[in-house]
Amino acid sequence: MPRKPVPVVVLAGFLGSGKTTLLNHLLRQSRGTRIGVVVNDFGAVEIDAMTVAGQVDSMVSLGNGCLCCAVDASELDDYLGRLSRPELRIDVIVIEASGLAEPQELIKMILAAENPDIVYGGLVQVLDAAEFDATRTRHPETDRHLALADLVVLNKADRADEAGIERTLKAVGELSAGTPVVRTTYGQIDPELLIDRRAVGERVGQLSFDDLRADEEDHSGHFHAAYESVEFISAQPMNPRRFMEFLDRRPEGLYRIKGFVHFEVPENEGKFTLHAVGRFLRFYPGAWAAGEEHLTQLVLIGSGIDSAALREELDVCRESAPQDARPESMWGVLRYVD
Repeated sequence: MPRKPVPVVVLAGFLGSGKTTLLNHLLRQSRGTRIGVVVNDFGAVEIDAMTVAGQVDSMVSLGNGCLCCAVDASELDDYLGRLSRPELRIDVIVIEASGLAEPQELIKMILAAENPDIVYGGLVQVLDAAEFDATRTRHPETDRHLALADLVVLNKADRADEAGIERTLKAVGELSAGTPVVRTTYGQIDPELLIDRRAVGERVGQLSFDDLRADEEDHSGHFHAAYESVEFISAQPMNPRRFMEFLDRRPEGLYRIKGFVHFEVPENEGKFTLHAVGRFLRFYPGAWAAGEEHLTQLVLIGSGIDSAALREELDVCRESAPQDARPESMWGVLRYVD
């Protein structure tokens, strides 16, 4: 079976928003997931690179200015190529962009990279909840960056009053309609929202929050209390059109969807891995292993979501007559296949 491309996630945000703190948190809580990191410092002294050194499996550090200015697409492809080598078994690559970088340029470079072993995995924009108004004044390009975001992390929420947070949420809603917003302090986002964990020696199949209960010394085991996890399993194949309608109207608090989808459509039968972070959505077609049961298995993670309503909506997506399915019903799905 061909190797699944390594997703490349761009972590952006202006100086002081908490990107490095969030990245270090992901590295400490990876629990077997191998994370490759490209650290893009602005300036000659690589402070961020020293911060993450020793916590990551493989790292490329660029210290000569903005990544988007210092390298062209072919050079970035080379850097990402080092991290996506099969022998490293990297599961996800995170580019921590300089606070002065232009996220859209990084995204263009990743999309233009001539490397079949990587795939763009979405833009995570980090905001300082206490300084959002001042940041927009100093950096009007904030509005443009938010419009590109697939997930917004409202960091330092403990330093802002509720009125300020509400103003920020309203502004984000206007600038980036439909983009999920996660509140955090000290960058402590649930890793499951961005990365798929490995079990011992292999990828997890049924994904859950159970492993988050292990590290009680720093309270990481309590992340699951802030989110809800909904599991959905179906032995019936899914109707492609109805399933895409469900994904198109997914509720605001639903941050993450991952798992496998079974479509039984002529010319497009097979196992489709689904990866969604915020608004970002991608399907990876594959094949069922010999003897593997053909099931749709999904985990949906969010906050303030109606679990029963989600399951009911997914139940409606089951295909009652797969023998009548037509190839063109897959067009909506194939839009999100690399």
